[in-house]
Amino acid sequence: MLDLLKTQFESEELLLGEYGIEREGLRVDAEGRLALTPHPKVFGPKLGNPYITTDFSESQVEVVTPTYTSMSKTHRVLTDLCDIVNNQIGEEYFWPQSMPCDIPEDDQIPIAQYGSSCQKAIDAEEYRKGLSARYGSKKQLISGIHVNFSFTEEFIQKFHRIYGKGESYKDYRDRMYLKMVRNFLRYRWLVIYLTGTSSTMHETYIAECVAKMHPTGDGSYIHPTCVSFRNSDCGYKNEEPLYPSYESIQAYTEDVRRFVARGDISAPKELYTQIRMKAEGVDNILESLENDGIKYLEIRTVDLNPFELTGLAMVDLDFIHSLMLYTLLKEESNYMDWQQEGLDNEEGVAVEGLNTEILLTRDGQPIQLKDWALEILDELCEMSEILNLNYGETLLTMIARVKDPKQTYAYRIRELTKEKGFIQANLDLAKKHKEISWNRRYATQAFTEYELSTQILIKECLNRGVQVTEIDPSDNFLILESRGVKHYVKQANKTALDNYITVLAMENKVVTKIILKEHGIPVPDGIQIDAPDQSKHWAQVFAGRPIVVKPKSTNYGWGISILDQGGSVEDIQKAIGIAFEYDDTVLIEEFLIGQEYRFLVIDDELVAVLKRVAANVVGDGQSTIRDLVALKNQDPRRGVGYQKPLKKIVFDEQTLLYLKLQGLTPESIPEQGVQIFLRGNSNISTGGDSIDVTDTMPQKYKDLAVQAARAVGAVFCGVDIMIEDVAKENSSYGIIELNFNPSTDMHAYPYQGQERPIAAYTLKALGLIDDIGLTEEDA
Repeated sequence: MLDLLKTQFESEELLLGEYGIEREGLRVDAEGRLALTPHPKVFGPKLGNPYITTDFSESQVEVVTPTYTSMSKTHRVLTDLCDIVNNQIGEEYFWPQSMPCDIPEDDQIPIAQYGSSCQKAIDAEEYRKGLSARYGSKKQLISGIHVNFSFTEEFIQKFHRIYGKGESYKDYRDRMYLKMVRNFLRYRWLVIYLTGTSSTMHETYIAECVAKMHPTGDGSYIHPTCVSFRNSDCGYKNEEPLYPSYESIQAYTEDVRRFVARGDISAPKELYTQIRMKAEGVDNILESLENDGIKYLEIRTVDLNPFELTGLAMVDLDFIHSLMLYTLLKEESNYMDWQQEGLDNEEGVAVEGLNTEILLTRDGQPIQLKDWALEILDELCEMSEILNLNYGETLLTMIARVKDPKQTYAYRIRELTKEKGFIQANLDLAKKHKEISWNRRYATQAFTEYELSTQILIKECLNRGVQVTEIDPSDNFLILESRGVKHYVKQANKTALDNYITVLAMENKVVTKIILKEHGIPVPDGIQIDAPDQSKHWAQVFAGRPIVVKPKSTNYGWGISILDQGGSVEDIQKAIGIAFEYDDTVLIEEFLIGQEYRFLVIDDELVAVLKRVAANVVGDGQSTIRDLVALKNQDPRRGVGYQKPLKKIVFDEQTLLYLKLQGLTPESIPEQGVQIFLRGNSNISTGGDSIDVTDTMPQKYKDLAVQAARAVGAVFCGVDIMIEDVAKENSSYGIIELNFNPSTDMHAYPYQGQERPIAAYTLKALGLIDDIGLTEEDA
């Protein structure tokens, strides 16, 4: 079969599949105690959010990635989901360890609350109550990683054409996956050894399990040879071992029905195996397996890795992928008691895996763990090399863990626990993960090909359980779906809610001014130039007067020159020439004195106001303007293009012209504390600073912004208002322009001030969520 894979498949085909990851984890307080607060409201109804929900307990978060064809993309989305959780749980922490934190007694552990809104909610809650009664709530708090794996249908179809003659496609696919399940159960001990990380626990866990450990002080317990208590008899296990048949789907479903009928388990999903066969149907899993066949496999062996923010290192995910290919290719033994042997090896490695002399059994014969593990890994290396899978480095890492147990996660977390204590060791890691998530909160890890505003929208969709379908990343085009509502969205807020004529009216600054004037809204006076040869005449007319020169139909401050101190004929002609590079028509308007503000209106609601400060530097008496700009551009929030919430300052024609009007050059050295502006326009896209002033802006200006958006019929609208002195009751003001497709990242993550949940307002306007979900602190 290995030769078939080599000749019939490209390596890229072997790496493609349908992959998903589920990660459970407890919410804890600053002392490492189980958080007894409700599941955060911002995640929405538990049954309505497929990405962030709860597991057994109200305090136990479960994140679930959508499926992707790449393991790497799936892992990056898991990173985004974990970042979201870290940033949305306030002062709590996302516990990084499989074994529970400092936990109360069973009757004080809150079972996930689903309410009584529907039968599914009632059933979910009742099922958890049954688990608590049967196993105790403490055991249910153990958390882990589930990796969902399937080949592409095209991959299986190729196999079926070669090996499945005379057999239906469904039957062949089931037979293929069943072989993989059987082999995985034979080799699951290796996954436990290589990824096990639950070798320590706290004194508040189940007493008879704590009694098997060694105390180290501060309520911490370790075990000298343990790899994974989660996979031992103290972990997530059925009360008695259950061995369903994996020879066929029919045999399997018959056995599981028998287990339920005699009371061994209450439902098929209570069969706690290391790997599960999953079908299309969720609520009727056995019938769906029989009728539709196996859709994918759920690998449930992996402990949370506390050293990783996601709980799962990419190198371990690559190893699991290579092992799953191995389970397809590896010939099976005909040893009859393979299931019992597999369980004995599993539990032996879980408790004694760090014992260098540990013996396992293979087909009834003893064999050292190290010898068998290296034999399997050598075969995986050969497979990787022949199939060109590029898993060489991954497998060398695994070989090193086998040869030196001190390189295992289990050993590392045990030593860290001895040094810091169970609670402090894991809490420090959780705090580190939270800080990392906070520092990159404005961006995603999995959707970096999109501009930042679109990334923020995708992140909010994951947060709220809105389904995202990527159509064209290069054009920032998505499909968003929830509750039967479907929208095409481009660049974060180009949607069907704004009609075409509204966009055209805002795009054309002349038309915008006419519409606003008709509605009694003040705008600056000005003239229109339709040909470059008119520039000298109008430059002479406006020479010495404070003016703004701008293209008729651009966004983001492109082509705009602000001569707020007036300019010479030559300066104005140059500004007109710059504007003509962006459009066939140029406007010259009076310069309105004051401060420019960007008001963001979404669906007739004023949601944010920014004070936009033009690109600037503050002198230190020693550095040139060029050096000060370079220093300011080092802020990690500044970037080029649309990947960061702030933009780097550049020395272009407009910058040089504006400095010239002040009698300066990039080599000038400003005095200590002197602020030098590099542009007249205050667009964030040209290096300006964004300062949120939503809460302090007088209501009359907020109402004016909403009125202006209504005047052009815009649902999403950026309203630029120049206000002479916002503190004065009768200050002069005027609307400079209206912007379709307004940038939202600068409101979500301003340079200074409160961050606003703009993407949530967008989803609400689209009818994809019911409310913004602000806490009292955010409101």
